[in-house]
Amino acid sequence: MLLIVLSTMSVSALAAPLPEAPGLLPTPVVRPLLEQDPSVAAARASLEMARQEAGILDSSPYEWNARLSSQRRTLQSGPRYQEWNVGIERTLRLPGKATADRNIGKATVEEAEARYGDAKHEAARELLTLWLDGLHAEHAHELAGANVQAAQENLNAVEKRVRAGDAARLDISLAQAELAEQKRIANDAKTQVAVANARLQARFPGLGRQFTVAPTPLPLKENAAFWRERILAQSDELKTVQAQLQRALAQAQRARADRVPDPTIGVYNASEVGGQERITGMMISMPIPGGKRRLHAAKALYAVEAARQEAEFRKRQLDAEIASNVAAAEGAYESLKIAEAGASAMQDNARLVQRAYSLGEADLQALLSARRQATMAAQNALAARMAALKNYYLLFIDAHLVWDLEHDE
Repeated sequence: MLLIVLSTMSVSALAAPLPEAPGLLPTPVVRPLLEQDPSVAAARASLEMARQEAGILDSSPYEWNARLSSQRRTLQSGPRYQEWNVGIERTLRLPGKATADRNIGKATVEEAEARYGDAKHEAARELLTLWLDGLHAEHAHELAGANVQAAQENLNAVEKRVRAGDAARLDISLAQAELAEQKRIANDAKTQVAVANARLQARFPGLGRQFTVAPTPLPLKENAAFWRERILAQSDELKTVQAQLQRALAQAQRARADRVPDPTIGVYNASEVGGQERITGMMISMPIPGGKRRLHAAKALYAVEAARQEAEFRKRQLDAEIASNVAAAEGAYESLKIAEAGASAMQDNARLVQRAYSLGEADLQALLSARRQATMAAQNALAARMAALKNYYLLFIDAHLVWDLEHDE
């Protein structure tokens, strides 16, 4: 029932018109980075290993066994005779077991494919995070440069009033201290740009410097039901536990079939009494099953139940994560609008206070306070902008709507 529901969700999600996510790194740049990522390469190697494992399971685990024996027969009052026996035999895998083994191999490959897709999905999320961290650092550096310029303008205004005899020389020291502080912040921001770039290059070498203008965040036009259906349909984590459930079912099928042992058949030819007697025959043998096989079958049934509950648990977890991520994206966009409005108001206020100070209508403390408030509001607006972008783009990555992640299915 779980698989039927998820299949229905997949069809409805894929049939819906797909939203867009402008401003991301281009797909031709990203795809080679994801394919060359060590975690993705390891998952790809595991996928090839799973395919080999499926081929092994498809083949019979038994081989032909040849045997040859030689003996000498000695009579008490007669001659000695050389005798020999040669034969060939093989254990036959029963048809039900062969079908179960093929199902186990198929589920093993499906699980490896899901893990391969999940490795690319996680690498994509990490690439997005590092890229946005770099954008944040770059724009914070630009903002710090603007704050240094504003602090320099404050100092110029103070010096002008001191020369006019309209302010104390102590104000110059305060304005110079504020300028020094802004220069320190700008230097820290420059360091953060270098750190972000180093992290991005170390994790994804060959990307190059990709810090551009931050895209404009967009509101979510689709409702939570769309994102839930789409992400659940594309979730490689969910596909992994589904494949594990299928493999547990196939292993239970194998355990049930294994309660009947596989027979061994063979033919042989023997020579006795020095070749005077020639014997040709056929043999068949089969182990007598005991309670151990029944216990293995019972154990496999509990493994199926555990896998089924794990699949249901992971689906509920994903439901909660998707709902919280959608809410976070919507809330981050609203916070961005509020933060941008506040930053614009604080910037206007700082300009008005600076003009008032130049005209002698405000004191230095009011000027510095207004400038600090404007700086903090601008920093908060930048942080809100990057948070909105991250929450927005992560939904698109989880839904496999960007970077051709959907085409990996």
